[in-house]
Amino acid sequence: MIFSQVFVEDAEGAVLAHSVACLKKRLRKGIVLERMHIDMLLVAGQKTVSVARLEADDINENMAATMLASALVPDPKANGLKFTTAFTGRVNLISTGPGIVVQDTEKLIKMNGIDPMISCATVPQFQQVEEGGMVATVKIISYAVGRDNLTAACDVARNAIKRRRPILKTASLLISESDSGLGNKGVKAISARLSALGVSLDRVETVPHEIEPIAAQLVCFKSDLILILTSSATSDILDTAPSAVRNAGGEVRRFGMPVDPGNLLFLGDLNNRPVIGLPGCVRSPALNGADWVLSRTVCGVDCDDASFAQMSVGGLLKEIPTRPHPRRSRDRIEDLG
Repeated sequence: MIFSQVFVEDAEGAVLAHSVACLKKRLRKGIVLERMHIDMLLVAGQKTVSVARLEADDINENMAATMLASALVPDPKANGLKFTTAFTGRVNLISTGPGIVVQDTEKLIKMNGIDPMISCATVPQFQQVEEGGMVATVKIISYAVGRDNLTAACDVARNAIKRRRPILKTASLLISESDSGLGNKGVKAISARLSALGVSLDRVETVPHEIEPIAAQLVCFKSDLILILTSSATSDILDTAPSAVRNAGGEVRRFGMPVDPGNLLFLGDLNNRPVIGLPGCVRSPALNGADWVLSRTVCGVDCDDASFAQMSVGGLLKEIPTRPHPRRSRDRIEDLG
């Protein structure tokens, strides 16, 4: 692409590089200057304009953005996405329903390293989305890019982005109750989380915070997903709720996660259905680690030890000054100045 400032008389057929006020109108940057635009500029007294001219091997910004988007998601419908029409070198990738975004991050990083003028910015890996949510934006930063670099970017980026749809449809919630517990507080927030993923909360049952009553109720649930919210925070993999899952014939695969809030979560299975022991912070609608595990579980993405370890980067979700044991105390901060 050739970028230069030229006399208006010589600008026909070039791309206008900067918007120009002209006869009470505004010629927008990016338009291809036609004869009528040239005449308008001359009548307005404009002598020169900045323009871009495509060379023989260049592809214009809108075509290039469309080609790259099509490489990233060759079958948008099958992958739960749709494209916006290219405009000013940009195509947005939009979710057509609830789910999580699954990406080949190595492909995306490599693609973004080919040419600074060829870019694609995305939401974080496993980001939960809803219908109409933006998943990624493809942007050709200049008015055109070379065919070779665009071809290389498309080859690298192929099939790099998709939306995983929810595969679980129903959930049951068990709440354990004790004298010091919070009762049913939090049901509304949990139900809203499930609804955002297209999951219905079929049953909510309350039992005493003891191993046997919890185990007895768990075996009665028939939903795709079982959630447990205890009156007292789970403190160990041998604590009351995890022990109840095992007594019911299930398995507990994980206790604890490097996300805050949300540390005290446990994950297991019962009769081939996932069981999530929820941390107390789910009583609030604010984002916490349970949201990450819930969305992945509902969409059929396994959370193994490696997955939990990866959550640690970006896992400090918010500081809560009013919590009983704040993460830091002023009298413990050393003066490093």
